Amino acid sequence: MSIIFALLLAGNQTAPMVVVDEADTVQEGPAPHGKIGQSTAWRISDAVPSPRSFEFRKRQLHVGAAIGIHPIDHDEIYYVLSGTGTVHSDGEERELRSGMAAWLYSGASVGIRQTGDVPLVLIIAYPNRPQR
Repeated sequence: MSIIFALLLAGNQTAPMVVVDEADTVQEGPAPHGKIGQSTAWRISDAVPSPRSFEFRKRQLHVGAAIGIHPIDHDEIYYVLSGTGTVHSDGEERELRSGMAAWLYSGASVGIRQTGDVPLVLIIAYPNRPQR
């Protein structure tokens, strides 16, 4: 954390910006919501101090991996950077490829699985609930 950023936080002021290098946020492990295969996660917004209004993540689903079907209580966006996948929302499935986005609605049960011969790389964004 830079000294200027630390001083702004100490003075209870908002920092003008936070710049995050994804390389500092990378984690390897099972895919979330069911541990179906392996994934690489870049939990980019975790490096931003709270309060923050939304989460911003990058995830690579390795070949055969999936984010298992799970309920959401907020809107969520999956944006495909590379690879192909099948997104699921309340029983409906659609194919996604690079440059496509799926907007998933609060109250739905959602998930996505990697398809094809190369990993599926996604940006995932959703609102952050205020800390109580």
